[in-house]
Amino acid sequence: MKLAAWFLAFAATLASHCAYAQASAQAPIVIKFSHVVASDTPKGKAAERFKQLAEKATGGRVRIDVYPNNQLYKDKEELEALQLGAVQMLAPSLAKFGPLGVREFEVFDLPYIFPTKEVLYRVTEGPVGQRLLKKLETKGITGLAFWDNGFKVMSSNKPLRTPADFKGLKMRIQPSKVLDAQMRALGASPQALSFNEVYQALQSGVVDGTENPPSNFYTQRMHELQRHLTVSNHGYLGYAVIVNKKFWDGLPSGIRSALEGAMKEATKYANAIAQKENEEAMEAIRKSGKTTIYVLSDREREEWRRAMLSVHKEMEPRIGKDLLAEVYHEAAIYAAR
Repeated sequence: MKLAAWFLAFAATLASHCAYAQASAQAPIVIKFSHVVASDTPKGKAAERFKQLAEKATGGRVRIDVYPNNQLYKDKEELEALQLGAVQMLAPSLAKFGPLGVREFEVFDLPYIFPTKEVLYRVTEGPVGQRLLKKLETKGITGLAFWDNGFKVMSSNKPLRTPADFKGLKMRIQPSKVLDAQMRALGASPQALSFNEVYQALQSGVVDGTENPPSNFYTQRMHELQRHLTVSNHGYLGYAVIVNKKFWDGLPSGIRSALEGAMKEATKYANAIAQKENEEAMEAIRKSGKTTIYVLSDREREEWRRAMLSVHKEMEPRIGKDLLAEVYHEAAIYAAR
């Protein structure tokens, strides 16, 4: 009797462990994808597209939980959260990596460094872009892709048509030595603030103006507070999609390959919609009647470019002379066509 009871107990324990193992095997791998902008921005839509593609590609073995608009972490918190493993995936702006210690990414912040999107993509999709992503590994981060969000416009409550118009203005920037130098070159006072703080800062007068792609300007309702917008296309705002390296390396190789394929497709989508989304945002701003839009002439744009060109030389020791030369080379190839 004792032997039979022992066998029954053993069988029950074994069945329990098998049931637990089966349930564990069926439980999806959860990837928390956190970002700080609205769901209806290019980045927000690309994150949702990646979720759809990734879950389909892995047959439901992976679940992507997207948290937009600072739901989980704010600007200053998200990179640390990723490194600690509290969140697995982010798409921070490229300006975030300079303060992290990977200063080469500050090349993307330089004013008028990319004359066209073609030159930009030659950098992000070529050897330079891959080397930059590789540099993140020393920080416990794996870089997967670059996502586009377009060129930036300037806004304030006074017209901004010449560099002299910036004198004395408090202009919000992302925390970036390059962007700080850019605003100082224009005679403005740079104010580094997290993205989620900008609306209130504009509303309260803590800052007078800011720079954004039109999609961010519109979805964050800045057009309700800023009376003037200048289409300057002076700088670029893009993102790097990144994951916690330890988490990524620990995934089964088949799952990782499927996610890489999904990311490749999501990146095509992200870069395809960025221009369209910005054009639609600009039209919505115009229709609101709350913000006057001014487009710089070629002569005025050249005046802006000359005013900010000193930033390139000033930042060369931080970013690297060779890296700058490579980007200039890509621009020269384009110009020679």
